[in-house]
Amino acid sequence: MKRVLRRLEKNIKYAPDYASWHRACTEHDRLSGAYEWKQTDRSTDFDYQLIRTRIQHIKRTMARGDVHKLVFHMHEGLHGSLGNISNPALYTHSKVGTKALIENYLNTVCEALNYIADTEFDDFSLADKIDFFFKTGRAFGQSALMLSGGAALGLFHIGVCKALWEQGLLPKVISGSSAGSIIAGVIGTHCDDELATKLQPENLYLEAFKYVGWRGILKGTPVLDGDHLEKCLEENIPDMTFREAYEHTNREINIPVSPYDRHQHGRLLNHKTSPNVLVRKAVLASCAIPAIYPPVSLWAKNMDGDVVPYIPGRKFVDGSISDDLPIRRLSRLYGINHSIVSQTNPHVVPFMSRSEKFKQGFLPITRTWARQTMAMNASFVLNLLHNRVESNDLGLWVDKVRGVLMQKYDGDINIIPPRKPLNILRVLSNPSVEDVREYIQVGERTTWPRIDMINNTTMISRTFRDCMRRLNEQNTAYLTALAHNPAAEEALSSGNNIFSFNSSASNEI
Repeated sequence: MKRVLRRLEKNIKYAPDYASWHRACTEHDRLSGAYEWKQTDRSTDFDYQLIRTRIQHIKRTMARGDVHKLVFHMHEGLHGSLGNISNPALYTHSKVGTKALIENYLNTVCEALNYIADTEFDDFSLADKIDFFFKTGRAFGQSALMLSGGAALGLFHIGVCKALWEQGLLPKVISGSSAGSIIAGVIGTHCDDELATKLQPENLYLEAFKYVGWRGILKGTPVLDGDHLEKCLEENIPDMTFREAYEHTNREINIPVSPYDRHQHGRLLNHKTSPNVLVRKAVLASCAIPAIYPPVSLWAKNMDGDVVPYIPGRKFVDGSISDDLPIRRLSRLYGINHSIVSQTNPHVVPFMSRSEKFKQGFLPITRTWARQTMAMNASFVLNLLHNRVESNDLGLWVDKVRGVLMQKYDGDINIIPPRKPLNILRVLSNPSVEDVREYIQVGERTTWPRIDMINNTTMISRTFRDCMRRLNEQNTAYLTALAHNPAAEEALSSGNNIFSFNSSASNEI
């Protein structure tokens, strides 16, 4: 048996694709005893009795066809981690999946939501359905994918996005800072049909680094050529505004930038806050590390389609200075309350845990306390220094160091590349096609063990979004039919139409 398990573990490690990896993991769970663990409800990691009861109530109510009672159950019990079912420890006992009871509960909830959306009821109208899904879905929240900085190491994000996209799990809301903004820009400007081709290593032009030489550095110019980086971006990101990118892909990309002026606040650029800004310029700004790349002016399209300066006179730099993972701003804009983080920052990755298990005991708690205390004290000193530094570039670096110490670099689900100390030597080097292929493979294989957890934790929010889309289509068709009926014109013009919901409401879920 041990020999078979070792062979399966080797197959898991070198699996060429997700299907092969999943088959080997499933067989390993069957032989190792993990399958029996999944079939047993009892666990100290979540409230299995509560989940059992919820399943019974929902199924009984659906069988009776009592939609009002079912809606009551949804209002009462829908929560992202009801009974602690999103506890990461529940995904450490097996290679794939978790307790069958949890998966049964999630499937039951989604079945109930689809039942409410797709069944015609005498006393629960289309307007009632839209009102329920819009309000409840907004309260439930949704997930975002956040791609960190990391210079050349950010190519790891391509494999992460590719693995999620192939499984239909790529979130609609994506943020990218610095190197992550390049990948977010590529994903957010190519529709699904285009991504299949674009994500091939041969189709990604990533020669972004060109040193200006010692003479330029001695003259006070940045270390790397910003024009060379912009040419690289032109090969990968079409000439689109944030609004055009959203209309083309239905993905909501977000790119944080920091002002070159120390007395301004950072901005989060997207199709809501800055619809006319060019994505490519936003990415260039988010990559402009002070003293490494020159600061960047943003450009936008005006009402005539001409490209004009955006906030003339202002320049912007690296988005990760102020907010590498802008979870709070995403929460306000999109109702995000769950984050999937792909983290490649070389100053962060070595210190992040790759285990989902909470480490208890005196020593781990002491280490956490000491680390946080040191960060707070260092931030206090840097804050005093910031107020006394006159140089803008030096002041930005002080802000950068302070931000590095105080930012939160992890999320609800973290995807972190394997530790390779020599990777630090590749941070500012141009990758070959083989290097890109390696980064993508590492990103995919690191993401595969998180696929089931991501699928389960996002299943309900994805169902909300799909149901809302179908209901909005019904609403639009109904209003179109009414508009072509002369007898209904007076009712429509009177403003008494009970179906007058915003057709874009599904994008808020």
